[in-house]
Amino acid sequence: MYFMETQIGVDNPPALTHPEYFYGFVGVAVAFQIVFIIISTDPRKYRPFMLASIVEKFSFAIAAAALLIDQRLAGPIVIGAAIDLVLGVLFILAWYRTGVSDESVAG
Repeated sequence: MYFMETQIGVDNPPALTHPEYFYGFVGVAVAFQIVFIIISTDPRKYRPFMLASIVEKFSFAIAAAALLIDQRLAGPIVIGAAIDLVLGVLFILAWYRTGVSDESVAG
């Protein structure tokens, strides 16, 4: 996405007028991909990061839903928001699951 600023303006006019928001969003998205990888290495150890991940996933899904209701959202973005919604729910399930003690999981 770092190299798509102009193309996004062509595909979804008008052109970006505040690229700092766009690049800020891309930077946070890339940073969170690294957080997701870190969580995957030891989910119990990094369980608190899951809370931030839940916020990250739902913040986009909720914003997209509001824009969709207001008819200000393009179709492909709805798909991405739906995926984030599902991933947010899965993070909630993982957060609860990693909080369960080993004894109750085995039994």
